[in-house]
Amino acid sequence: MTASALAAPPGRCPAGLTGAIRRAVRHHGDWGQTAQRVAGALAAGLPGPDLLTAAELRGDPDGYQTHLLHAEPDGAFSVVAVVWRPGQVTPIHDHVTWCVAGVLQGAEDEELFTLAGGGAAVRPAGRNLTGAGSVTGFAPPGDIHRVRGPGPGVTVSLHVYGADIGRLGSSVRRVYDLPAPKARAADLD
Repeated sequence: MTASALAAPPGRCPAGLTGAIRRAVRHHGDWGQTAQRVAGALAAGLPGPDLLTAAELRGDPDGYQTHLLHAEPDGAFSVVAVVWRPGQVTPIHDHVTWCVAGVLQGAEDEELFTLAGGGAAVRPAGRNLTGAGSVTGFAPPGDIHRVRGPGPGVTVSLHVYGADIGRLGSSVRRVYDLPAPKARAADLD
């Protein structure tokens, strides 16, 4: 993964969207409730991929690329655009906080995992294929996943994290370098 900047340039994220997210976050509740409210705000105001420059939309052949569009001054949330070329994939990981993702262009293929063997391995727990216009959200615990841009073209998604990613550098809590067997169709039903 490459990050385009640690500080969010002003005006990259639509003001109406950041305002709606701010209201959803400040409503107070547990992380699951917050993720649901933010997902509703994002679904109602999902922008198009044109919030990125043409160069940013090309992606990076070395790995998926992130662009910090907004970091709330009090650290309550960040908005990050992610650009995936076909086949680019994250490691299996979980997060430090809730997350909501909306697909602006293309599709995201998300493999879900649970811990197995007393935490010595992960096992497949499901799969979500989300296309343009789809919004999903989750909150720890139980947020172990791997995400890829399946192609054929570039995928662009918008991720809202319940933390200041500019300060933390990432929303990832842990990367699971554990055996991850290939998912069988029966495991995903």
